[in-house]
Amino acid sequence: MKNLRLKAARAAMDLSQQALADRVGVSRQTINAIEKGDYNPTVNLCIAICKALGKTLDELFWEEN
Repeated sequence: MKNLRLKAARAAMDLSQQALADRVGVSRQTINAIEKGDYNPTVNLCIAICKALGKTLDELFWEEN
């Protein structure tokens, strides 16, 4: 499932995939794969992304029914 909330939060902060990747210590390809739904990040990576974007885990990663 695509993570459009992550993509929207990143765009709202005017961050490129590369800029977010640099902030959390992963490759741009990893951020791209998470946004496309091709990769499930570790909890630690989820937390790092949330901190970088000023969001909670629920706001970015919790799947709604």
